[in-house]
Amino acid sequence: MSIRIASLQNPKIKFAVSLQKASVRKKEGLFLIEGIREIRLAMLSGYQFHTLFVCPSIIENGTAGGHSGDPEIYSGAKDVIDILTGQVQILETSREVFRKLVYREGADGLLAVARQERLSFSDLNQCGNPLVLVVESVEKPGNLGAILRTADAAGVNAVLVCDSGTDIFNPNVVRSSLGTLFTVQIVCCSSKEAITWLKDMNIKIYTTALTASTPYHLIDYRGPSAIIAGTEATGVSAIWEDNSDANIIIPMFGKVDSLNVSAAASIIIYEAIRQREITRF
Repeated sequence: MSIRIASLQNPKIKFAVSLQKASVRKKEGLFLIEGIREIRLAMLSGYQFHTLFVCPSIIENGTAGGHSGDPEIYSGAKDVIDILTGQVQILETSREVFRKLVYREGADGLLAVARQERLSFSDLNQCGNPLVLVVESVEKPGNLGAILRTADAAGVNAVLVCDSGTDIFNPNVVRSSLGTLFTVQIVCCSSKEAITWLKDMNIKIYTTALTASTPYHLIDYRGPSAIIAGTEATGVSAIWEDNSDANIIIPMFGKVDSLNVSAAASIIIYEAIRQREITRF
């Protein structure tokens, strides 16, 4: 790493900072991956890297994460740097410059610029009894990231992100997903495209709804199933309810009438897992 950047006005720094904007990410086909764990997961998933920014003072001292010379930070960063050396441009930065680049507090000294990878339906690895999670019109990056963490933990076969106002490569999605953006199969599509594919694959459609619905735990998810979740404010659109095999509801016993979309998705997904893996309980 012969290049060291200490100026916030450096063109490479300005370009990396610009990738925090959705319009620039879309134009360039690039995005930011912040953190050792997240970068390693992206590497394991075959993402291609453009640039790696390294802050030696953070890595060696671990002070940004509240540590003092944390050996795990040092070892993890060294592994990433060793693997990417000779493959991508690696740039050292001062602490001040690195703080300008990163999105979150407690950064661990690595930030990568990577190429976006988008899957189509034909790219999905198929299985005999798929469990699919569909999220429609999710707007908050943090919610999408939390949903991806659930999907990864539960071993969901695919997540379909429909008609979303959130860019899946938003830095906050990467951060809040803890890198599971790279471990879960994700297809971005319209609701109409998703419904067509699900029906072609003979996957039952179970749509969350606020009224006139069957309690979620009374549904049989043991066969090929897709769970459809919408926004807290408006729920799913009519096209999903019109094409569902059953509309389902999570009973509410308090004063509020809805759950956060990531919480609702988690409850239903794990009921499906409970039914499918009942012998483990």
